[in-house]
Amino acid sequence: MKYLKFLIPLIVFACSSDKVILLPEVSNAPVHEVLDLSPAYLFYDTTAVNGVELNRRNLIVSTNWLVNVDKRLTLKQAIPEIQFIQFKKRDAGMHKNEAAKNYYSCNDTGIKNLGFIDFTDVFYHTSDSAKATIRARETIKSEHLAAKVDALSRITVSNLEGSLNLEDFIAYLSAQPLPKPTNLVLNLSENLTFQDYITLKAALIETDSTVVTVNPNEFIY
Repeated sequence: MKYLKFLIPLIVFACSSDKVILLPEVSNAPVHEVLDLSPAYLFYDTTAVNGVELNRRNLIVSTNWLVNVDKRLTLKQAIPEIQFIQFKKRDAGMHKNEAAKNYYSCNDTGIKNLGFIDFTDVFYHTSDSAKATIRARETIKSEHLAAKVDALSRITVSNLEGSLNLEDFIAYLSAQPLPKPTNLVLNLSENLTFQDYITLKAALIETDSTVVTVNPNEFIY
């Protein structure tokens, strides 16, 4: 019952607009309850510009935001819209609630209910934001591990030859020596689907944070 306040608006919205969002699936989302929330929707729509339609009419800046992204969208389609609403909240001024967070909604198959992934502190950088990308890369410490993700079956790590699939990549990260955690910088193909992205993020969240910390700057190429 604790999800009822969110599930009913989602069903009504989808039915009234004759549109449906296919949420990305994970088996172990890190968060299962979010209170004081308002939703945004990114629809997969082949008739819309760039194949994506954003509805953010219900967003209240002082609340936690649940961003519902169709898993079929690519990062090229979804990230500019996500950046747009991130900027709206970060630039909210006097109405801003510093404690409010942003979450991606997903279908947690492990509990057969909604799960959420926090992306409040993530800064996305695309080819359209060259100056911001340069500034962000300059802030990253020299001691870091870069991962280039062309696909979940093809992940290139900066200090390794060849490529890894996601399972081997996570195993490699988990085997990193202590005590200092590895600062991981993600470089993500714009052709990754949102399902691929959430699968990657969920796997990284499961990795021991004393071994690996994911840099908040994520680069889309």
